[in-house]
Amino acid sequence: MSTPAANTPAASPPAANGGSPDRSWPLWEVFVRGKRGLSHVHVGSLHAPDAEMALRNGRDLYTRRQEGVSLWVVKSTDITANSPDERDSFFDPAADKIYRHPSFYEVPKDVEYL
Repeated sequence: MSTPAANTPAASPPAANGGSPDRSWPLWEVFVRGKRGLSHVHVGSLHAPDAEMALRNGRDLYTRRQEGVSLWVVKSTDITANSPDERDSFFDPAADKIYRHPSFYEVPKDVEYL
């Protein structure tokens, strides 16, 4: 008689010969914040069966020398981005709002720090 745990599908472990993990695991993007007050920076990707394992593997892989104070992992499939080919048309609307660029204002001479 089998136990219930034996009937549930288990995630495949890494290859026994030291190869890559099972490519059916989702791809996770890893972001690390180096110090308090700084922004998170994308440092790489990894495959993991779930978010908890992605956090642990991301910590072990990308913060070995205590470089980080915070770690984010995001499934690659959850990220939406514009196409680099559409760069000009995507960012065009910002170009027609000259009031956002203070290049045509004259700074008074008595203003020291602006």
